Amino acid sequence: MTQEKQPRGRVMVVFRFRMREDLTAAEREEYNATAQRLMELTSGMPGFVSIREWHNKGETLGITEWASLEALAAWRDHPEHRKAQERGRELFYAEYDVSICQPLHQYSFKRAQ
Repeated sequence: MTQEKQPRGRVMVVFRFRMREDLTAAEREEYNATAQRLMELTSGMPGFVSIREWHNKGETLGITEWASLEALAAWRDHPEHRKAQERGRELFYAEYDVSICQPLHQYSFKRAQ
């Protein structure tokens, strides 16, 4: 059964990026450690709902979902997140694109077992 739900302040962040190809092993290790730490922080933030990530041909697409714009703003302004963003621009990323979205409608389907 398909059911339409009206959005209630939810916010989704679509983060698409490519890593620099010339990173050293140590730099890749630093990135992985930073990403793991950010995942721990993110999942503990009030208002965090979910995270999903896909990889295709050198590109990564991550989608995080938040309960509200206020919850997302708290994550955006988190000191460790700010530091990681700066490091990403400075060293890790060849390119990235961030889109902040609010769903107009939500549809879902789940087959009964």
